[in-house]
Amino acid sequence: MTQTVVAAAATRRGSALAAARRACRPRPAWLVVACYLLGAVVITGRLWIDPAGRMQAGDRGDVDLFAWFVQYAAAAVSHGQLPALFTTAMNAPVGVNLMWNTSFLLPGVLLSPVTLLWGPQVSLTVALTLGFAGSAAALFWVLRRWGASLGAAALGGAVYGFSPALVTAGLGHYHLQFAVLPPLIVDAVARLVTGRGRGVRTGLWLGLLCAAQLFIGEELLVYTAVASLILVVTLALSRPGEVPRRAREALPGLAVAAVVFLLLDGYALWTQFAGPLAEHSKLRATLTGNLSWFAVPDASLLFHTPASAAEAAVTLRLPAEYMDYLGWPLILVLVIAAVVFWRDIRVRTAAVIWAVLELCALGGGSPPIGGDVRWPGRLLPWHWVQGLPGLAQVLPWRFAILADGAAAALLVFALDRALAAVPRAEGARALPGRAGWRGWPGARGWTRGALGAVAVLAVLPLVPLPYKATPVAQVPAGWQATFSALRLPSDAPVLIVPFPSGGQSRVLRWQADTGQPGAMVGGYFIGPSPTGQATFFFQARSQPSDVAKYLNVLAQGKNTRGPSDAEIRAVIGSWHTAAIVAVTGARSPVARLLTRLYGSPATRIGAVLSWRLRP
Repeated sequence: MTQTVVAAAATRRGSALAAARRACRPRPAWLVVACYLLGAVVITGRLWIDPAGRMQAGDRGDVDLFAWFVQYAAAAVSHGQLPALFTTAMNAPVGVNLMWNTSFLLPGVLLSPVTLLWGPQVSLTVALTLGFAGSAAALFWVLRRWGASLGAAALGGAVYGFSPALVTAGLGHYHLQFAVLPPLIVDAVARLVTGRGRGVRTGLWLGLLCAAQLFIGEELLVYTAVASLILVVTLALSRPGEVPRRAREALPGLAVAAVVFLLLDGYALWTQFAGPLAEHSKLRATLTGNLSWFAVPDASLLFHTPASAAEAAVTLRLPAEYMDYLGWPLILVLVIAAVVFWRDIRVRTAAVIWAVLELCALGGGSPPIGGDVRWPGRLLPWHWVQGLPGLAQVLPWRFAILADGAAAALLVFALDRALAAVPRAEGARALPGRAGWRGWPGARGWTRGALGAVAVLAVLPLVPLPYKATPVAQVPAGWQATFSALRLPSDAPVLIVPFPSGGQSRVLRWQADTGQPGAMVGGYFIGPSPTGQATFFFQARSQPSDVAKYLNVLAQGKNTRGPSDAEIRAVIGSWHTAAIVAVTGARSPVARLLTRLYGSPATRIGAVLSWRLRP
């Protein structure tokens, strides 16, 4: 009896010691997340050499714009306020409705301490790094929740978090690249409609996630909503008999989600659709993708050739929009996996979401197949929905972000099914003529290794190269001294030459880095045309646009014929301009024009000239 008690006590002590050792070991999940973070640092490594002075090369205009947005949010927080949804700091005196722009407000608020201490570019580099690691970790967590093994889920998270779509978006579209919440939103919807989540609690979580995503990137929320709708329809068609019961169980949670979302974002949505400078967008043209985008690697990937990079550059001239690439190896593996494991509801659902989103990414036109042969637009889902309210401004190839997440989930669930089938497949049958022999002892390990190798090799073409770095635009000598000498009210509209726009985004960078001027004429933004159609400033055919273009041509040192002096004075007067600040030489064409119109400059400091205008 005593020996039994002693043995039991020893066993308990041994179990306690083993548990303590396990508790001291790093958890595998955290090691996976740490690897994601390391990968993100590798991609952004050249930026971290000088995070305040370097930015990724490829989309300077959008990076400068997001620096402006981040600084705008930080300035509001520094005054104990949340950033206003309408501002005249840009496009004064008319202003900008930030809900119609990619204002990145929530990350801007959360990163405001970094912005105020080290500047907006550091915050953008932090957001970029966390966007990669956080997106990968989010899908990894979701896949584990739905039963994926640790290794397979780690691979799936990497496929999504470092996908070509997110790497391309990271060139300048931070609101798309920070794709941390979409996997969590789709997971919450799936748990509601399958009964795996508690109705009210999951609905509350879903509402919070959607509300947060609206202030990160509204466009990405639209793509996520479409993916969630495809998921719900697929589940309903797969198990139609369960639809009535699942609907009754899910409706309370969905109602809670809707209420929470409207309580948190209702005012923002009202500002967008009924506030100042609201837009009434209509479909302007049928956007068409290209089948080659799925298979031709561009220069951002490790495994590419000069020929493939040149072809990618020709088929889509905007580097920040080449998002659809997956490569033939992965596409082939995904198709085979979907066919073989179609009966698995997880595989089936992920496969349908992936296929439909990839078809949406082809747009609503007739994409080329080869030569003069084109895929009929009527056979593409986006052809039928592209004109619906809220979808007219959506660029369909950006569906690739969610499609890559679905592709990762399909790969993970199919890989786990294949690995689980190995013991049964090799341990259940004997070789002919060798009764009793149940397979070579190492066959199971070799087969499992081969399956893992196929998955890894399929995703290997997706490995990205680190971003190339380029210096941010430096504030001109004499910029701040000029504004100190002018002593303008903070809301006084100031015309900057070169005229701020997408092509002259450095002006936005100067304003973001210094806070001067407080109100800037023009800018890089989306606003309504006279008909309510969404447009950029330079795309509007109007006298102000003509004057702005003319000023920029002169600022480049080119002499050309433009609007008359009277027209220029009238347009500048219509902007209620309090002062003109020109970064130019004293004898440049634009300086001679402004001197002819308004007399000698009020100040000449460094490379900056200024004219104070009469009211």
